[in-house]
Amino acid sequence: MESLIKIGTRGSALALWQANWVKSAILNRFPEVSVELEIIKTKGDAFLNAPLAEIGGKGLFVKEIEQALLDKRIDVAVHSMKDMPGEIPAGLKIGAVPKRANPYDALISANRLVFSELPKSAVIGTGSLRRASQLLHKRPDIRIAPLRGNLNTRLEKLETEKMDAIVLAVAGVTRLGLEDRITERLDEAVMLPAAGQGALCVEIREDDPKISSMIEPLNHDETRWAVTGERAFLNRLEGDCHIPVAAFGRINDQGLILTGLVADISGQQIIKKSMSSAPDSAHETGVLLADALLSEGADRILNVFKS
Repeated sequence: MESLIKIGTRGSALALWQANWVKSAILNRFPEVSVELEIIKTKGDAFLNAPLAEIGGKGLFVKEIEQALLDKRIDVAVHSMKDMPGEIPAGLKIGAVPKRANPYDALISANRLVFSELPKSAVIGTGSLRRASQLLHKRPDIRIAPLRGNLNTRLEKLETEKMDAIVLAVAGVTRLGLEDRITERLDEAVMLPAAGQGALCVEIREDDPKISSMIEPLNHDETRWAVTGERAFLNRLEGDCHIPVAAFGRINDQGLILTGLVADISGQQIIKKSMSSAPDSAHETGVLLADALLSEGADRILNVFKS
C-alpha cells in the first residue's frame, strides 16, 4: 500500500473542496496512509478574462493535471466531470465516479426573481454557450453577458457588473455552502445540464493497481453508468464542455434514460432527443443518441465550431 498519496487539483475553492472530499474518503478507508494535495494551475485558470469558447481546445481545466499524473508527480487527479473531454489520454483512466450531487443549473438573480419573471432585455451572466443558447431559446429578449472566474468571483460580478442574474451549477453553489443564494433551480425543460455536471472524476494511471484498489470503492455504479452515456454522447459529437451541447442520463426502474441536446449559439435552433436502454449499455446508447441528433442536423450546427 502506498504510504503517501498526492492528489492533483486546481486551486479554486470549489476544486479544493472536491479534492478534500476525495482525500477524506481515502483516509476513511485507509487511515494508515498520508494524503497531500498538490495545486496545479491549468490553461483555463490562466486566461480568466477571455470567453472559454475563444480560448479553444479541449481539456482547458484538466490537461496540466493529467500531465502531472502521467509524469508521476501526482498519484490521483480530481476533476469536475463536466470539465473532462470525451477522450482520456493513453495511460490514464477514470478510477472512480463518486455519487453525483444535484446535476442541474441554478439561477441566481439580483432581485430574487425567477427566470420567467425577469424583465424584458434582462442581462444574464454566463460563460457557457450551452447555458446561453438554452436561455435564449426560452427568452429571446434577454441579453447574455460574458462571465468568467471562480464561483465567488462570479457571484461578486452579479452585483459589481449590474447583471440581473447569473447561472451557475447547483452542485458547486451547494458544495461551498451558498445554497441560500439560489433563486431557482432550472429544470430540464429550461436547461439540460452539461455532460457530467454534478459528478466528480477521480482519474488515475492505468498501470497503478495499488492506487486503483484504493480508489475503486469511491465508485457509485448508477452515477458511473449515467455519466458513461453522457460522455459517449459528447465524444461521438467530438465535443467538450465549451460548446452548446448538453447531455443528461438518469437511472430508474426501467433502466437508463439518456437525453441529449445540440443548439446553435442564438438558441433559435435546438435539436433534443431521448433514448432508453439497460444501464450497462450506456456507452452504446450515448453513441446512438449522438448519431440520431447528427442525422437530424446537429452536424451542421457543430461545424461552426470546427472551422
